Amino acid sequence: MTRTLAVGIAVVALTCSAATAGAEALKPLQLPPPQTDGGKPLMEALKLRATGRAFAPDPLPLRTLSNLLWAAWGINRPAEGKRTAPSARNWQEIDVLLVDAKGAWRYDAAANTLEPLVAGDLRALTGAQDFVKDAPVTLVFVADPARMKGSDAASREAYAWADAAFISQNVYLFCASEGLATGVRAMVDRPALAKALGLGSDRIIAFAQSVGYPSR
Repeated sequence: MTRTLAVGIAVVALTCSAATAGAEALKPLQLPPPQTDGGKPLMEALKLRATGRAFAPDPLPLRTLSNLLWAAWGINRPAEGKRTAPSARNWQEIDVLLVDAKGAWRYDAAANTLEPLVAGDLRALTGAQDFVKDAPVTLVFVADPARMKGSDAASREAYAWADAAFISQNVYLFCASEGLATGVRAMVDRPALAKALGLGSDRIIAFAQSVGYPSR
């Protein structure tokens, strides 16, 4: 074995080891119970609803993340397992993924936890615009067609986009109520992001939406 080849193999091994260690470092994150009262009145939140593209780097507190995720796609009728946003035929086919500087997570509404998917800062992959790498949090709305029972392939994407849009509007209204900046986008390199997140080829990435404190 040549010295060059040996060095190359060592570099690859170290890279794989670091990636594995990073993935193992991510643990499930228990969120505090969401606060489901308070906030601005609906008409005031609608008046303040806006798209923002300039974010301060400050991280969002866990309580704010919990409230945000519950408003977006939480369970508001526990006895029925139904959500804060509608979905066609109650498929609940959308997964809300949270991407931050540490990695990517899947929101488990029933357990109120963030389940780790992959370690590493993937924020730059969540959109084509420069600002996406600066927002502390980006939510990615991903549909699982396997849950869309009885639908035909031609209509699944339309259902997924509509259901993701309902969730996105919930995020907008929450952010308007809490003084946060947010911006949704469809301009995403979906194959690259799906690969980085370890998503199957059948998953439908609808939108990505950044959230954070507005840049002052």
